Amino acid sequence: MSMKRSAAYAAATLAIAGLAGTVTTIPAQAAAPATATTLAAATASSSNVGGSITRSEVIERAKYWLGKSLTYNQGGSYPDSDGRYYRTDCSGYVSMAWHLTSSLNTVGIGDSADTYEISRSQLKAGDVLNSYYDHVILFDKWDDDAHTKFSYYSFGSTPVKHVTGMSINASTIDGHPNGDYKALRYSKIVDDTQPTTAGVYRPGESVFYVSNTSGGLAGYAGFGASGDVPLTGDWNADGKDTFGVYRPSDQTFYLTNDNATVAVARKLGNPDDIPVVGDWDGNGTDTIGIYRPSDQTYYLTNDNATVAVIRRMGIAGDTPITGDWNGDGTDTVGVYRPSDTTFYLSDSNATATVSHTVKFGNPGDTPIKGDWNGDGTDKIGIYRPATSDFIGAAKDSDTVIYNKRFGNPGDTPITGAW
Repeated sequence: MSMKRSAAYAAATLAIAGLAGTVTTIPAQAAAPATATTLAAATASSSNVGGSITRSEVIERAKYWLGKSLTYNQGGSYPDSDGRYYRTDCSGYVSMAWHLTSSLNTVGIGDSADTYEISRSQLKAGDVLNSYYDHVILFDKWDDDAHTKFSYYSFGSTPVKHVTGMSINASTIDGHPNGDYKALRYSKIVDDTQPTTAGVYRPGESVFYVSNTSGGLAGYAGFGASGDVPLTGDWNADGKDTFGVYRPSDQTFYLTNDNATVAVARKLGNPDDIPVVGDWDGNGTDTIGIYRPSDQTYYLTNDNATVAVIRRMGIAGDTPITGDWNGDGTDTVGVYRPSDTTFYLSDSNATATVSHTVKFGNPGDTPIKGDWNGDGTDKIGIYRPATSDFIGAAKDSDTVIYNKRFGNPGDTPITGAW
């Protein structure tokens, strides 16, 4: 696969403007490469004791005790950053990270009405692996795309530690039998949400350009080759969208987790199929699929390999569009009908019954989607090629809540939470 960080950057320019502002031309060399570290990231919020808390805040609170000379002591206590004291042991540490009203023990965590069991494959930052009578560790992140290795925080001995590269299949985890652990989720933990913003893919350069929430240039990166179809998605469940391409010539998806190197290369579908991506099973990871215009059928995978869902939706001439239309964490199917400029969206991949219908846009517009206000629900929108305008609507409405001008004529629109 050809991946470019080429001299095209030095010569390319990107025209950016607010709809009511003056167009500004920014030399590409003035922008930083769009890598996972330079693009905008969600910021942790400040929770109330015993209230809802974002995953990023749980991890930030866990880090507060990391690096301090704390002695493991079930009879001791230490404050969080606000001065509230928690017990200095494994479950006290988790209680502190979750910002609970008091320090639970491992039995209390297991029996709490505020925790529930999940499958290990669903583990996300801020969840725990709890050994009922013995120990609990705080899950940080998966260290590989196959979800076989992970990182975690633990206060099982002196001092608090952060462990990386632990096998989920190891015989023991943090000194306790693997089989004793159950994966649990705190019911008041919420996923970090970041508003979707506009971006473009410039086919002549094979370069992605993305915007920040103000509509200005956030960064860029070269990925793909001439003729590729641009994609964006969260391929590794880290909460950030990165780039990908679909190569029609060989029906192959190439996905990157760092906007530079290929992490997944997978062939799927037939010539003339349209690539789609989404989190079809709600595990936090976007995976690939295709829409077959000849019979208006979606073929979706949960593992980037095996088709798990086959669902027909739409009529000839429709354009596929997918998203989390009801905020339940699972992406479902839909279509945009150019003949009546209407979106037909389903909340279920099991039936593909139309749940939402929204008329929006003008003939010639390109359908897009995004969580324009960061409330966890995808909404419809359009890209107007003649003016490079991204226009997003409120949920199930034609009320405009996002309106940005980004890119140049001839660009291909993309959207994502960078």
